[in-house]
Amino acid sequence: MNDATLTVRVSRGGLHLSGEAFERHFSGISGIVLMRREADLLILPVLLAQAGGYLLKRKNLAGDRVAHAPDFLRANGIADDEERELQVVWDSSQAGFIGRGAFEN
Repeated sequence: MNDATLTVRVSRGGLHLSGEAFERHFSGISGIVLMRREADLLILPVLLAQAGGYLLKRKNLAGDRVAHAPDFLRANGIADDEERELQVVWDSSQAGFIGRGAFEN
C-alpha cells in the first residue's frame, strides 16, 4: 500500500477509518463528503463541519474514526447489515479519494 491508498470499512451504516489512516490522510479534517460517480465512491475531505457532509467522529482511544452515513449507503444499495472493505486511492484531479467499482454488484 502506498501513501495515496487508504482502506476503509463499511459497516453498520458507517464508513470506518483506522486511527493511523485518519492521521495520515485526514489530520485536521472534521468531516467528509460522500458522492457516487457511476460505480465509484468519491470521498472528499471537508475542513469545517459547517461546510456540510458527514462528521468524522472519534470511536475509541486508538483514534479510529467513523462517518455515520446510513442514508447515503442505503440510497446506493448498501444495506445496514452489509460489511465490506474498500481500497480507495487519492485522485488529485478530484481532490479526494476514489473507491473504483465500490457500487458494482
